[in-house]
Amino acid sequence: MFVLVNLKAYPCDPVEVATAAADVSDDADVRVAVAPQAAHIDAVAETGVETWAQHVSAVEHGSHTGSTLAEAVADAGAVGTLLNHSENRLKLADIDGALDAADRADLETIVCANNPAQIGAAAALDPDAVAVEPPELIGTGTPVSKADPDIVTGAVDAAARVNGDVDVLCGAGISTGEDLVSASDLGATGVLLASGVAKADDPRAALEDLVEPLI
Repeated sequence: MFVLVNLKAYPCDPVEVATAAADVSDDADVRVAVAPQAAHIDAVAETGVETWAQHVSAVEHGSHTGSTLAEAVADAGAVGTLLNHSENRLKLADIDGALDAADRADLETIVCANNPAQIGAAAALDPDAVAVEPPELIGTGTPVSKADPDIVTGAVDAAARVNGDVDVLCGAGISTGEDLVSASDLGATGVLLASGVAKADDPRAALEDLVEPLI
């Protein structure tokens, strides 16, 4: 199982979370990555944790003020990027362009979507993975694997029908080891989470609890 911690724009210490994630990843032999704000990518990458960008723009080098250049996040130490998170929705053409940009920079990609139908459309664009995240459950502490497990199984089936090489991750409300196991049982190969770690009083303890079933 792959665990990706999205720090969003929460007022946490990204280096503290990244250091904890790197230690937990090593101790538990579980793949754990952190997606900080773009300005913090280099500092997070220096901890040794697998580092992802929260977004890259569908642009090349040039006159694109305010855009997030894929090559820039790669140079800063990111190895992958999220795209089309429900808090940063993109048009289909922009997702496709951002995937091309990520490919140029040799970044791994996860395209987020709200439901199985959108997962199928995202998988058709040939990212490395897709992530199903019903927006109404994000940040609630209620995982989609419990609230509506059919969304997860439907997403897995939808992706498989389009492109069997695309992994499916589960997000929204993930916070415990039980949530991670449930996602795995439903066919997901990883999880996305944010507030369960980024807003935790003890991020290391939260991560240790999350991966404990995998040890």
